[in-house]
Amino acid sequence: MTDAAPLKLFNSLTRQLEEFQPVHPGEARVYTCGPTVYNFQHIGNMRAYVFADTLGRALSFKGYALKHVINITDVGHLTSDADAGDDKMEKAASAAGKSAWDIAKFYTDAYWADIERLNIRQPFQWSIATDYVPRMIEFAKSIADTHCYELDSGLYFDTSTVADYGRLARAATEDGEGRIEQVDGKRHQADFAIWRKTPAGETRQMEWDSPWGKGAPGWHLECSVMSEALLGMPFDIHTGGIDHREIHHPNEIAQNQAYCASDHSGARIWMHNNFLIDRGGKMSKSTGEFLRLQVLVERGFHPLAYRLMCLQAHYRSELEFSWDNLAAAFTRLKRMVMGVTNVRASASMAEGVEHPKLVELLAQFDTAVSEDLNTAVALTCLDEAIAMKKVDTGQKLAAIARMDNVLGFGLMTLERANLRVRPNDTTITETDIEAALARRKEARANKDFAASDAIRDELIAQGVEVMDGDPLGWDWRLTI
Repeated sequence: MTDAAPLKLFNSLTRQLEEFQPVHPGEARVYTCGPTVYNFQHIGNMRAYVFADTLGRALSFKGYALKHVINITDVGHLTSDADAGDDKMEKAASAAGKSAWDIAKFYTDAYWADIERLNIRQPFQWSIATDYVPRMIEFAKSIADTHCYELDSGLYFDTSTVADYGRLARAATEDGEGRIEQVDGKRHQADFAIWRKTPAGETRQMEWDSPWGKGAPGWHLECSVMSEALLGMPFDIHTGGIDHREIHHPNEIAQNQAYCASDHSGARIWMHNNFLIDRGGKMSKSTGEFLRLQVLVERGFHPLAYRLMCLQAHYRSELEFSWDNLAAAFTRLKRMVMGVTNVRASASMAEGVEHPKLVELLAQFDTAVSEDLNTAVALTCLDEAIAMKKVDTGQKLAAIARMDNVLGFGLMTLERANLRVRPNDTTITETDIEAALARRKEARANKDFAASDAIRDELIAQGVEVMDGDPLGWDWRLTI
């Protein structure tokens, strides 16, 4: 984009906005910390992937060839983010009476289904941790002599051997490393496991032979290995949730410094989305009950309403979840879909955008995206474009499509009917609903209000809310 604003992103490492300057001209290489697949992902987890997808879309919008990698953690992540507790995969497998491999496949597939429902683009590559264990062992061997020491429990990284350890977390001033638990024999509290030995007399489902004994890699090792293998070092951007900023990412950086024999962190820019807050306390999996995307669907909300709710806030701001906030986002999404559907019905998309008002609006949109992904402002530009009158409809549609390519709703193909979500226990078909509504409309026209009320009550009994007088003209919705 010749007249585009420069893309500025907030670097957690420096705590300031920086202009994006790619390592490889014309290309953007991004690594995103993916899920640990021992359970379903809650909607707070999914905010991280909406953010990473929006970043990737913005980089594409700015003209960069995107190379985006997201990992799948199917081994090595303990029940504590530090070096304590059981392996999450082993624990979930034991509880379910299944193999860790079966658990990983089931929850990976569930995560990928959620990715699709949120219209998150497929990355350049999914990297599966267990596929890279031999490479992890080689990585560990290359740094073991100068940066690690061995204990009965495994191979540990000596954080005193790298410069300015913990600077990402600002551990010295923000107590960022306070959650690391003590392991007998560790030289420093912040030291962390590179390789965890299987305890004597035990057998793990996931274990490999290594120079330090049979065992499994530490959680932090996998991301350093896979990002280097697939993107090279240095690469451009590493993303994750803000909780990774305190332990996981500082440990990655330490490993990268050791491996590259330099003070470079591996990625030039580290970016973190903030938490999704639920005052009802259902953002944690530890309770056994937590909000996941399917729960929203079962309440009658389309997943894209959640995507919109995320984008209405800046990714670095805390976002409070409530059903009212989600409902408001869903209404806004419906307005967008109705508006764009009307434009699509009246015009074919133009090849370019020349109308001064649309050009100015696209420039405002570009500025918002370029200022550290200010999606809240970008959304208002999209709303204005949809509402704009007295402009060529083909150019208007082209402008909307450009904005939607970044925001990711799929408005060029999304129909009103697509937003009707069917709760699990609903058996009535949409054809049956539309037929019943047609009969009800005829009864009302004939002033047969008893018949009209009877049809309405019949629909309500089957979980269909008839929305008379809805300002959006939404005839019905399925409820639970």
